[in-house]
Amino acid sequence: MLAAWGLFAAQLLTLAAVLVAIHLPVGNYLAWALGSPRDLFVERGIYRLVGVDPSREQSWPAYLRAILVFSLLGILAVYALQRMQALLPLSLGLPAVSEPLAFNTAISFVTNTNWQAYSPETTLGYTVQALGLAVQNFLSAAVGIAVAVALVRGFARRGSGTIGNFWVDLVRIVGRVLLPLSIIAALVLLAGGVVQNLDGFTTVTTLTGDTATVPGGPVASQEAIKLLGTNGGGFFNANSAHPFENPSAWTSLFEVVLFLAIPFSLPRAFGRLVGDTRQGFAIAATMAVLYLVALVAMTAFELAGSGGAPQAAGAAMEGKEARFGIGASTLYAASTTLTSTGSVNSMHDSFTALGGGVAILDMMLGEVAPGGVGSGLYGMLVLAVIAVFVAGLMVGRSPELLGKRIGPREMKLASLYILTTPTLVLAGVGLSFAIPALRDDILAHSTSNPGAHGFSEVLYAFTSAANNNGSAFAGLSADTPWLDAALGVAMLFGRFVPIVLVLALAGSLAAQEKVPVTSGTLPTHRPQFVGLLLGTTVIVTALTYLPALALGPIAEGLSS
Repeated sequence: MLAAWGLFAAQLLTLAAVLVAIHLPVGNYLAWALGSPRDLFVERGIYRLVGVDPSREQSWPAYLRAILVFSLLGILAVYALQRMQALLPLSLGLPAVSEPLAFNTAISFVTNTNWQAYSPETTLGYTVQALGLAVQNFLSAAVGIAVAVALVRGFARRGSGTIGNFWVDLVRIVGRVLLPLSIIAALVLLAGGVVQNLDGFTTVTTLTGDTATVPGGPVASQEAIKLLGTNGGGFFNANSAHPFENPSAWTSLFEVVLFLAIPFSLPRAFGRLVGDTRQGFAIAATMAVLYLVALVAMTAFELAGSGGAPQAAGAAMEGKEARFGIGASTLYAASTTLTSTGSVNSMHDSFTALGGGVAILDMMLGEVAPGGVGSGLYGMLVLAVIAVFVAGLMVGRSPELLGKRIGPREMKLASLYILTTPTLVLAGVGLSFAIPALRDDILAHSTSNPGAHGFSEVLYAFTSAANNNGSAFAGLSADTPWLDAALGVAMLFGRFVPIVLVLALAGSLAAQEKVPVTSGTLPTHRPQFVGLLLGTTVIVTALTYLPALALGPIAEGLSS
């Protein structure tokens, strides 16, 4: 046990050292990429080609319409590619994807969820993987960052009716940030042994003399943006537990770095863009504390191995990748559920009841520690709005954040943001078990685990979908008409309703003039505010789900 904790601590310290080292340079680079007044030569050519005036900014409704139209076109394109798969080159002889599954998958990748209710290597050919899924990995991640920077502009600007230009933000984020970083990441993954080819299916003879079919594919290129963009959809069904996606222990740690790099660096960019880097450090510190507590809790539960079988075996190794062990598995699992990545290197369904419960709770926090690319930052800033409002009530003065007054309009938008995902999760789970026909279908076709664990599988699915995570308790078979439709709706509303509210909040803040700092202004860069923000995050998000958690992982954990 002591050796396992020692190995885990070494991995965690290595990860922390890397993230600290890249926080300033990557954060400063993001601030330049998002805030530079000059357009690059290639960018100007793209603007002329698509008819965009980069100097013309948009109001928040116009910015929102651009996002919605762009995302709708993305859904239609991914859906069409799947339905026409049999006619496309490099389809590997695979048939067209069924209508319900194509609908679910199109929404999944456009919303940055990457929920996969199918086995990728036997369902999708290379053209759909590359032109449909990989392209959306770039674009959906860029949309999240664009929304975050729009909200940051809302705090930074004075008396402005605009929050930027979505098309300019999109081009800059893809061209300046995601594409170059993905190329570097893909080269490192290639050096680590990740597959990159167009070989299709290869029949090989095994050591025992039997034959096996081995899939290939352009894996490294898709793996890089899958992780950097906190997308998470695996090229193979086993995701990063597959040796072709994640060949060794060091590539596993490198992949964790990839999907934490941008979310943990965005607070630095936020501080630079609002002109006060202390604010960025406060946000980053809040994220780091939540991350550390959740990670240590999950690791403790898994190393304790609660339950008869794990205790007899000496560890809770069922479903864990033997190459990595428990510590590396929990490091990956906590990181992927605290961001919106959804990639896995072990099967969360096989975690102990309370360890799996921590994975569910990580997503229920709103994925703000550090969250997805963009979505983590704007989610934490919404929680900061609520935190200063609560502080204002305590001291009896008008709440302010970064010089902007938090009034009734801002609080209504922030409150609706906080209520959106719990409503989707609890409504989806409730309907699944309250309607007899749906409950019978789930018990007959989706889960073979009765009782609390079966409930946890469904709770995890809706929590993952509504929070745009995409990971799953693998014991749930989700490719049924009800779950395809219900999870698709949860992903759609879980992504775009919060975006609507965040952009409306950005517009409201941008229109305000800044109020001067007085002796009664709450400092939002000190440890006192970090503590307040931590408390607000836990109370207004996690506690909403306590009854559902009590019926699932907590009940299962107490009974083992």
